[in-house]
Amino acid sequence: MELTKKTTILLSPDLHQQLMELATRRGTSLGALVREACTATYGLVDQEARVAAAEALAARSFPVDAPDVRKRESVPAPKPLRP
Repeated sequence: MELTKKTTILLSPDLHQQLMELATRRGTSLGALVREACTATYGLVDQEARVAAAEALAARSFPVDAPDVRKRESVPAPKPLRP
């Protein structure tokens, strides 16, 4: 990914310190940490990543019953009107 745009943000001293410590523990930069947080929070992923995720989901096999079976299992049986 080519990084060509620059943005300046202001952080409180405490938040800056916490983020710098986290970046150090992860072995990354503060900028990379902020970019990762933006992507995770706002879902800003590129087309290639979306296609890869869709293909990974399509390749999985999920056991799903027929609609009438699912309805019986999810909706409780009605209570009798008279005891």
